[in-house]
Amino acid sequence: MEEEKKPFNDVIDHLNKIEGNPTNGDFKKLPKPLKYIGYVMIVLLLIPILLTIVFKLSN
Repeated sequence: MEEEKKPFNDVIDHLNKIEGNPTNGDFKKLPKPLKYIGYVMIVLLLIPILLTIVFKLSN
């Protein structure tokens, strides 16, 4: 069985419930389409950063 993580205090627990933060944080159980969308977003963010670094170094 998975051990449930206990909140730091009642205020943090209340804040997490209001914001909708997951309490277990197990992102391995996400559906495949959500995983792939996340991977695509990360790649789309990294490409401009890498291109900027390459162009800055080439000048």
